[in-house]
This record gives sequence, C-alpha cells and structure tokens, in this order.
Amino acid sequence: MDPRNLPDVTEITPSAGVERACHGWRAKCLQRLVRMHLPVPRSFAIPSESVQSIATGKRVDLGALSELFAEGDGLVSVRPSALMPEWGGPGTILNVGINDQTHDRLARRIGKENADTLYRRFVQGYAIHIARLDPDMFAQEGEDALAEALRSYREETDEDFPQDPATQLAEVLRSMARAWDGPTARLLRQAKGAPPDAPLGLVVQQMALGLGPGLCGSGSIQFVDSVTGTPRITGRFRRQHHGGTQGADAQTQFLTRDERGPSLEDTAPEVFADLIRFGVAARERLREEMQIEFVVVDGRVSVIDATRVQRSSRAGIRIAVALARDGIIPESEAVMRVEPRALADLLHQQVDPRAPREVIARGINASPGAATGRIVFTAAAAQAAAARDEACILVRRETVPEDVRGMHASVGVLTERGGTTSHAAVIARGMGLPCIVGATGISIDARQRTLRAGATTLLEGDEITIDGSTGEVLAGRVPLLEPALDDNFTQLLDWADAAGGISVRANADTPEDARTARRFNAQGIGLCRTEHMFFDADRLPAMREMIFADKPEDRRLALDRILPMQRQDFTALFEIMAGLPVTIRLFDPPLHEFLPHDREGLRELADSMDLPLSDVTRRVEALSEFNPMLGMRGVRLGITVPEIYDMQARAIFEATVDASRKGDPVVPEIMIPLVSAMREVELVKNRIDAVAAEVRNDRRTDFAYRLGVMVETPRACLRAGDIAAHSAFLSFGTNDLTQMTYGLSRDDAGRFMGTYVGQGVYAEDPFHCLDQDGVGELLLTGAQRARAQHPGITISVCGEHGGNPESIGFCHDAGFDYVSCSPFRVPVARLAAAHAALRAGRRDTVS
Repeated sequence: MDPRNLPDVTEITPSAGVERACHGWRAKCLQRLVRMHLPVPRSFAIPSESVQSIATGKRVDLGALSELFAEGDGLVSVRPSALMPEWGGPGTILNVGINDQTHDRLARRIGKENADTLYRRFVQGYAIHIARLDPDMFAQEGEDALAEALRSYREETDEDFPQDPATQLAEVLRSMARAWDGPTARLLRQAKGAPPDAPLGLVVQQMALGLGPGLCGSGSIQFVDSVTGTPRITGRFRRQHHGGTQGADAQTQFLTRDERGPSLEDTAPEVFADLIRFGVAARERLREEMQIEFVVVDGRVSVIDATRVQRSSRAGIRIAVALARDGIIPESEAVMRVEPRALADLLHQQVDPRAPREVIARGINASPGAATGRIVFTAAAAQAAAARDEACILVRRETVPEDVRGMHASVGVLTERGGTTSHAAVIARGMGLPCIVGATGISIDARQRTLRAGATTLLEGDEITIDGSTGEVLAGRVPLLEPALDDNFTQLLDWADAAGGISVRANADTPEDARTARRFNAQGIGLCRTEHMFFDADRLPAMREMIFADKPEDRRLALDRILPMQRQDFTALFEIMAGLPVTIRLFDPPLHEFLPHDREGLRELADSMDLPLSDVTRRVEALSEFNPMLGMRGVRLGITVPEIYDMQARAIFEATVDASRKGDPVVPEIMIPLVSAMREVELVKNRIDAVAAEVRNDRRTDFAYRLGVMVETPRACLRAGDIAAHSAFLSFGTNDLTQMTYGLSRDDAGRFMGTYVGQGVYAEDPFHCLDQDGVGELLLTGAQRARAQHPGITISVCGEHGGNPESIGFCHDAGFDYVSCSPFRVPVARLAAAHAALRAGRRDTVS
C-alpha cells in the first residue's frame, strides 16, 4: 500500500488495510486476532507517516477515534507499534481520556478510591511525561493526593488539567512520537538491529478496566516454557488490578491448579477455558507460540495484546520443530526460524538465564558454552587439577602451543589478550571448550598467582564461572543448564540437510575430534593440522632431536621415531571417518615453536639432549625470526627441510593401506600449506609422488590420493590458475589470508578491533566474519582462475570463517564445494548452509 494514500487513522477490523510495513507489528497482530473473532476491544492504528507528522507538530485527522470516549468507560490506551517487536518503543500510556466527569462515573462503578487512584496516576504521568514538569512536584500519595496533583498542575502551568479527552490524546500521541525520535531511543533500538530511521506506528485501544464488581483483573498467559520450550501454562492473573492500580481485595492467582494458592482454573473455570481456547487458536492461526495479555471485566475476557513468547535458544528449536510436526508451518520454515548461531547454545552447558549472576569482567565470546572451575595459571597446574578430578579454568595472559595440554585438562579458558582467531580461541572452539579472550579490566600476575578484576582480587584455587556465549566472567559457582542434543535438535538438522546447500566438513586433529565430527554428521575432515600431534610428550623429544640435527640422515633418524606414531594417528582418523574424505595439511608452523624460550626450559632441554647450555641457546636464537608468521614455515620448511614432508607422506600412505584393508577404501587428501608459487607445488608433488611409489612397492598394493593446496597468501589467490594445474583441490585458509590481506595480526587485533568496529572503520571483525569486499574478492578471483584452468577442481574454505553463517552464505553463492570448521561448529554450519540454500531458492522463484 502506498503510504501517501493511507488515512491518518485506521480502525482495526478484519478487512481494514492494516500493513505491518506502515502500521507496525502490534497493529497487524491485533488485526489477526480480530480476524480470529477473539474479543479484542475496539482498536485503531496510526501509520508511521502520520506519527512522523505528529512529531513535527502537524495536526492529523483522528477521525472515529473520538467515538471511543463515548463508549464503555470512556478511556483509551496508546501503545507503540514498531516494525519489529524487539525494537521496543515509548512506554504504554493508560487511562487517556479521564477527566472530572469520567472520574465521577467511574467512582460510582468501581468505587471512589479506585477512581481517585486512576485519575491521580494519569495526572501525575501526564504532568511528568507529557507536560515535562518537575517529577518532585507530583509525588503525592494519600487521601487528598488527587486534589493536590490537580492543584500542582494548575500552579505549574497556569492552566487547569485538560478535561477534553481529544486534547489529552493529541498530546499523548505527540509526546510518544517525539520520544521515538530522541537520541537515546534511537541508540537503544539501533543496538537491537533497527535502522536509525526505523518507523513507528501507534495503536489506540479502548480500555478494559480490571477493576469493579464481579470477577475483574488482568493477566498474561503463555503455553510453553520460555527456557525449555516444553508445553507448560505459565503466567499470572491479578484480581482487581489495572496497570499500577490495585483494588481493595486485590489478589494474585496462579493460572492452573496449584497447591501453593488459589488459581483461575479453580475460581473461574469458564474464563480459564476461554484462555486455553484463545491460545490454541492463536498458535494455529498466527503460526507461533504467543503470550496473550488479557483483562477480565465482570467475568468476561478481553484480549488486549498478543506477543511472540520470549524464548531461549533451546526453547526456540523445540517450538519450531513442534510447529512443523503439528503441520502448522512447513519444515523448511522451521529451519529458517532458527538462527544458526542458536545451535551453539545447545551443544554445551549454558548459564541458566533464570539464575542471578555477578559479572566481574567481560571479554570476547570466543567459544560458546559455560563452565565453572577453580582458577589455575599454568598448564601444569591444570593437569594436576585434572588428576585430582577437579574442574579448573585455565587463566593465561595469552596461550601458546605448549598450553594445549593444559587446555585439554581444563573445563574453560580465560585470556587477557587475543581475538576471535587467536590461538586460545581457535583451539578452544575445536575442543568445544568455553573460552573468553581479550578480557578487559583484568590483570594477571602469574608469579603471585592472582587475577585482578576491577576491585576484586582472586587467587589460584578460587572458583569462577565463564560464559563463553556472552563473554562474561562471573563470580563463584552459577547454576548451569545441560546440553540439549535431543530429538528436536536432530530433527531440525535432518530437515536442514534435506534442504541441500554447501557441504560441511570438520577441522579435526585428533581421533576425539573426528568422533565429534561424525557425531555431528560432518561430511569428512576438511583440515587435519598435523603439527598438533608433535606436541605430545612422547614425540616432542624426537622432534627436538630432529631440529638440532645438522645432516639430512640425522634428521631422518629422528623422524623415523615419529613415523609409527604419525601412521597410527592417520590410521585412526581414516577408520573413524569410514571412507569419508580426510584432508591432511602437511607440517606448517616454524620450528622454534617446539623449543623452550625461558632459562629453565633451555636448561632442561640441554640436560635431556646432553648438550652444553650455550649450544642449545645459540640454536634456539638461530631459529628465532622477526616475523615467524611470514618466515620459514609451511611449504618453505617442507622444501628446505624435506625430510619432514617425506616422513608425513609415508605415514599417510602406509595408514591408507592399513585402513583400507580393515574397512572402507581410503583416498587421502594431502594439502600443502602457505603456497605462493606454482614451483613450490611442483617440488613438493615430485617428492610425495616418489614416496607414494616407494610405499606401493614396499606394501605391494596400489592406492590413490589427491594433492591440493591451502591458499593463504594473496599471491596464491592471484596465481590460482597456475597452481590449479598441479592440484586436485584448493582450500582457502581464510585466517592467514585475512591477516596478510589486512596486514593485521589476529592475535593482537583484539586490542583495537572493538574501537575500529565501533567507529565504522570495519563493519565487523574480519577475523570473525569474512570480509566479502576485500578477502572475498580474492577468493572469487582465485576460484574463477582455478576453474578456468581446471574445471573439475574442488574449491573450499577451511579457515574459521567456515563456521560463520554469513561467510557460509557467501561460499554457497560463490559455488564453492564445501566449508570446513571446528567440530562443534558443524551443526551451526549445516543449518547456515540450509539457510543459504533456501534463500537462494526463494531468489530463484522470485526471478
């Protein structure tokens, strides 16, 4: 409907032209209730264009609104009706139209005391919020409070309180319209996702008074639990209650029978039955679980409003699935009703939203879930606590690879530094471990073993709770909800998979990761980072021996000790994945990460290797780099120290043979990291082909494998056509690609990223959500050039963006083959893939 043709005011009837875009969600909901023949008091909708005119001081034609003052008790309410209910709006104004005459009439019907209270409250509210008078002048209570309020109004304005109901209504509408445009209101709704110029409609409704003779009162009712989503009638009924006014025999009742006190079901079964009938009708016709606001006047129910039930993530999934199973909405709509990120709340423990919480610090919500444990400051302390079967939370300034064992022993991780793709964040997400990074306002003293958060000082052993879903650090132990991987969760994801969309694999480094990936129905492993396997205590000595070796044959001898362990690692992964694709990234990090850097660690290493401390120190210093991320790592290390890749290739191929003999045929995918030139791929490919030939001869069996490249440098994107000539697949590692494109360190960017996003330098943290304009253009360029050279090449994303819903939508639209993400983000990615497919289907239908 063209807004220019809208009347200033429209009565809400079944056939009226009420449009959500013009009149807001509340007006449209009320029209639906009217169409259902529910007992809704007479109501009128004022469109946003008229509200804007009112705000600027223009007069609008209120039309039949004046009729409401001649009906019933002659009072009306005014409520906001924004486009989206979560955008809020000015507070509801009740009892508009009350004056001396109305007051006298009400005194005879509901009693003088009640009538006095209604009138006084309206005068006080009008004076403060509409006339903008000093609140201290209108704080009257007691027997003569009404007369004092009217007298104060006259003294402050030099006018009697307005007796014309139409004048009162016009001033209320003007005040609410202007309040919507105030700077505070604008900021509040923008924080909830509203655009700065979001429209506001208003609804004017005939008042139903919950005061008077017979059964009178007001209440609300809903039919599901807001936290769990299970069917359950909740709410309350307050007898002789209207707004803030309570009658002499006011009483709060339960809705259903309850041993703790009287209930509406017992005292007024007919009213209760009407409410149940209204709830069933609203669910079926509005296709949603609704909370109904109602008023009872002398035993007759009026439905004042209905709003979507507020719900937790787990409740939202249960409700969507139940509506689809009952045939109220299609399965595809149930899928679209659940935000992919909401699934993360079901995979882990969560802080019970009903519980009180004392927040002592806030940080970046790096990995979802909640955990309670005792503070520990070192990986060793975490392992000791785990040995005592004691839950602990590892608190570090920032984590390093050596901390992984401590993270495994902890129930949660808290760091002072870091961002969403820092070491702690990435590893914690892979483990499904609650994690907060970049916590502001905390200070860690590892020597004194203290954590200072504001005015609070905590010692090692003190108990805290971290909420990785919100980024809040809470004092002490807080009640937690258990994960909700129930039938509703499974059903929703089955419907999501049926919708199609881009495939989802998992980043899995260990058998435990692989089992988690299978449990969440990942379609393979898209990234196995082999370097994490080298930090185990039984492998680290051999690794360090290899690093200190000067000759290739000595390096091979050291690596031969690791070979059977690597073979066992890969065999376990292949067997768990049972024929699904497994992409193994060859060794990537710089060698210095495997060496200690503190004096005590260097001395221990010298003792274990029977070398002078000076020799060990010189070797460690020689391996140090000014910028390790851009130094000798990835394919550069594989070319200069080829014995590492030779050992890994042999382990992969021998595991392929072993696993294929036991079960499903295995076709491993070997991925070369940090490539920037075609010649790098040629050199590595030649050596891997040679190792494959040796294993075929040694094992007297044939096998196939696929060789691909992890595209992490801008040059690799631009030269993807050349690289594709020697590759079966390209997988974009968007973590490093984002770092190199922006010139940002993902570990340090958290220090200023909040400021940058807040001031609009970046729309979002590019390590959290794929930068589609810059990094995305490199992905599209690389994919286009690779497919031009090799049409059948597989294209994927295996960085952390593979679990981000918006980034998954980009990959789907770009025609990529799959995304790969942390195992605990697989359900989120599956649902996001379904959303992308369903949205694309709608676009195709429209076009």
